[in-house]
Amino acid sequence: MTDRVETSAGAIERAVAALRSGGLIALPTETVYGLGADASNDDAVRRVFEVKGRPSDHPLIVHIADATQLELWAASVSPTAQLLADAFWPGPLTLLVERSSSVSPVVTGGRPTVGIRVPDHPVALELLRAFGGGVAAPSANRFGRVSPTTAAHVIADLGNDVDVVLDGGPCRVGVESTIVDLTGDVPVVLRAGGVSVDRLEEVLGHSVEVHVSAEPSNAGARASGMLEAHYAPNAKVVLATERELVEVMIGVLRSASGPVGLLAESSLVGLPEDIVELEPAGTADEYAAVLYSRLRQADRLGLAVLVCVPPPAVGVGLAVNDRLRRAAASS
Repeated sequence: MTDRVETSAGAIERAVAALRSGGLIALPTETVYGLGADASNDDAVRRVFEVKGRPSDHPLIVHIADATQLELWAASVSPTAQLLADAFWPGPLTLLVERSSSVSPVVTGGRPTVGIRVPDHPVALELLRAFGGGVAAPSANRFGRVSPTTAAHVIADLGNDVDVVLDGGPCRVGVESTIVDLTGDVPVVLRAGGVSVDRLEEVLGHSVEVHVSAEPSNAGARASGMLEAHYAPNAKVVLATERELVEVMIGVLRSASGPVGLLAESSLVGLPEDIVELEPAGTADEYAAVLYSRLRQADRLGLAVLVCVPPPAVGVGLAVNDRLRRAAASS
């Protein structure tokens, strides 16, 4: 039976006990809520895949308490890995590294690499320090659907499949971590997220490659959240620039089988009267923080179609564009 729990010391102890007994927990992070299991317990990790409905060849990210634990999970820690860990941890950055021999292939989807990060949330860090090990944790939702950014989202999606849900409030960043592949000659961004490409380049002192193109749904992903179709509400998501919005809206209204909604950075004038305009998302950072809540709102309102005007694809706006593009591919 799943209980909504507070962020008290008792709740942390209960979550740690669940992890140590092979159970599943939901933990808040600055990005999204994660569905966590003891990364050293293969049966518990397999349960994560089962509960999410996630293919077993799609690797999970391991969450650790601090950068000193990186060497326990990586075959070696390169100067670049250490530099990025020192600069961005705790924070929304996942480092993809060659896994150590002690890391289970169940966690990594059978791949020789593992994604590691230190989350920037006081509840998550308290849990990880108390637990003392790594927690394998994808987003706490059914596979391919909208990621959860509140404890209520977790309970609505997963219900009694989770033993303990730690409620840490709404997620501050709102989109998943940036994933940087450090297994080659140069760092490569595989997933846009909470750390911008500009910030990475500023710290590294040189440019990085960006390979955030979607992978086919029938292919084994190199890292989390890279499938072509992902992050999808029940409503059909249609993307439009503000310049083409009216034309797109007319076409959608002609073909839609139900209510049509709009999500944009700011209120727009001249919209058809029967459009359901969701509360404006604001700047790119604000858009990221509310994106998944707005997608869920579209479903609560029973919208058939949600037309989204993405923010500029710079900074965290790149991640917002990425998530919207994948949500639209699922429609």
